[in-house]
Amino acid sequence: MAPGRPSRSLSTMATVQKITLSSSRDIPFNKLVLSQSNVRRVKAGVSIEELAGDIARRGLLQSLSARPVLDADGAETGVFEIPAGGRRYQALALLVKRKRLAKTAPVPCVVREASSDILAEDDSLAENVQRAPLLGSVLELSC
Repeated sequence: MAPGRPSRSLSTMATVQKITLSSSRDIPFNKLVLSQSNVRRVKAGVSIEELAGDIARRGLLQSLSARPVLDADGAETGVFEIPAGGRRYQALALLVKRKRLAKTAPVPCVVREASSDILAEDDSLAENVQRAPLLGSVLELSC
């Protein structure tokens, strides 16, 4: 190695593949549908009624995960399915039903490309599995 030149290891010379995050945008509520790919079947935790009340009070704290719905030819229909965030979607639907939210109200969504090789079921499962338990944190705060 020449004097004054930094050494390079093979690991630093390898190309690091950059990730691309899904885009985020507001979609009118009436263009959203609950996906059949949502893995959650058991209603655990806060009820939809309580969640709707919380959203009415604070607003939506976490966006929904959305994917374009495709027609038989593979073209986007303008409708988006919600594979992750189904309880938030149901709470928003309850607010629309009660006329506390306009059916055309913009809903913040993270939109995965229709061409993604990640399945809707994978998004739904990831949202439900990757949660950190909150009970310990709440107990620490109360002490």
